[in-house]
Amino acid sequence: MPYINDEVFDQGLDYADTNGTRLDITSQEATTYAEATSTYTLGNDTVNTGATEAGATDGRRVIVPAIAAGSVTATGTATHRALTDGAAVLIATGALPASAAVTSGNSFTLDAISITIRDAA
Repeated sequence: MPYINDEVFDQGLDYADTNGTRLDITSQEATTYAEATSTYTLGNDTVNTGATEAGATDGRRVIVPAIAAGSVTATGTATHRALTDGAAVLIATGALPASAAVTSGNSFTLDAISITIRDAA
């Protein structure tokens, strides 16, 4: 197994930590900032990610904290989440543990999310 210093992993995750400020729930997986925050968004909340730390199994990770009362802005079925910088960059996306019907004007909750870069195998 090759050795890769934690600092190598941390550089990418530090970007997510420093710049990841908005989490959207979306009706499908976004591939651009516009899709995440406009085309497919069903709601969003402001987030403050944690510092880069050791991964649960290996590698390094950043934790996006749980959301207790995100704002639902459109009615539909949320299937994915998207972390952005709130201005122009889509940082990370992923499927929700289960899809959920949401209604505009309500709020949504999400458990904490781990963005992990695994060690090389």
